[in-house]
Amino acid sequence: MAGIYLHIPFCKQACHYCDFHFSTSLKYKDELLQGLIKEIQLQKNYLDGETIETIYFGGGTPSLLEADEINLLIDKITEIHAVSANAEITIEANPDDLNKAKLQSYLQTGVNRFSIGIQSFFDDDLEWMNRVHRGSEAEASVKRTQDTGFENITVDLIYGYPLLSMQKWKYNLDKVFELGVPHVSSYSMTVEPKTALASFINKKKQAAMDDQQSAEQFILLMDVMQLQGFEHYEISNFCKPGYYSRHNSNYWRGIKYMGIGPSAHSYNGETRQWNVANNAKYIQALLSGQVPAETEVLTESNRLNEYIMTSLRTMWGLNLDKLNSIAAGSPAQLLKAAQSFFDSGWIHKNDDTIYLTPTGKLYADNIASGLFF
Repeated sequence: MAGIYLHIPFCKQACHYCDFHFSTSLKYKDELLQGLIKEIQLQKNYLDGETIETIYFGGGTPSLLEADEINLLIDKITEIHAVSANAEITIEANPDDLNKAKLQSYLQTGVNRFSIGIQSFFDDDLEWMNRVHRGSEAEASVKRTQDTGFENITVDLIYGYPLLSMQKWKYNLDKVFELGVPHVSSYSMTVEPKTALASFINKKKQAAMDDQQSAEQFILLMDVMQLQGFEHYEISNFCKPGYYSRHNSNYWRGIKYMGIGPSAHSYNGETRQWNVANNAKYIQALLSGQVPAETEVLTESNRLNEYIMTSLRTMWGLNLDKLNSIAAGSPAQLLKAAQSFFDSGWIHKNDDTIYLTPTGKLYADNIASGLFF
């Protein structure tokens, strides 16, 4: 089992908080697509013949692609790899791209899951983020996607920014429940270096994010999701039973994946590699038959820490037997380091697995780093 991620590095405009690799110019889209095709070919042995269970179009804004462009990429993958008959094929989409004609055309592709970047249903919040769409468009895009026949839908929501009162946050969540969306990915606003948001804060044009506000809104998120029958299966992800993101779950469970496209990352259990985050350099390298990637061989400590970080974030927890399979004797050392977190009520142990408590989920990164080898 393995997954393939395709990075589509184009956006209509730059969100103020975003630090992903993208370009607002579509000038070289055709050349980029040919580069992706070439990389799929050159990387054919990376996953060592594993069956492909998930394909994920991320970005950027993959919904800028037309149906025939998506089919071109999927066809190349199926030409080279064995792809499961029930593979999950996800495309990230902006609400403003999901008009009726685009959605109808997507019925002719293998796409069977939509990740819609709503972020908020409030126009002033969306303007503050520098999003292209507006609140009414966000709601309409979900309904159009459902009406076209796509049921496996997830939406993104952001919390923990100055404009978002608790009342507005509750409204956003209630709107998602009203729409009957079976999966929600929700993230606290993070100020990344070199983003417009970071610049605004540094220049005192914008207030800094409030950690207390973020914590309170995360707690509300967990509470209402539970009341609505959603499973909190990863720190930022909630779903109705059976609607897990298979692709992202595989990241957290250490399954192999291959990243195609500029800035895309790959992982095969022993090494990690990442492509150059530059469209022109990416295209140029592929034209000369080279994959423009750097590779890191993972040490035993790397693999232990990777497993700690990813597993603790999930409802499946950190299994001590799995930890021991990476490095014999490591569970004893980890349990010693974990004692203060047990005492604080941030983690608990059931049989041979360690889980975050609801309070511990507020401190997930700190806990993980405190357990690193």
